[in-house]
Amino acid sequence: MQTLKIVNARITPLPKKLFDPLPEVHVTLEDGNEQMLFDYYPDEISFSANEFVGLTVEQAKQLKFKKDVAYLRS
Repeated sequence: MQTLKIVNARITPLPKKLFDPLPEVHVTLEDGNEQMLFDYYPDEISFSANEFVGLTVEQAKQLKFKKDVAYLRS
């Protein structure tokens, strides 16, 4: 089975007020399917959409995990 790569990504706006929703990472795969990967706490970790292009969904989730771990160890 072929693993599809991410061809486009977007991140929803950062919260401006306390109860605004967390930013979410949405991606488009090579086959045109779109999905929301995860949300995150922007005061702990950050992303740019370009970081996800060329990765698989699993690699993108691993990237979040690595950044979470790095934040917790800092």
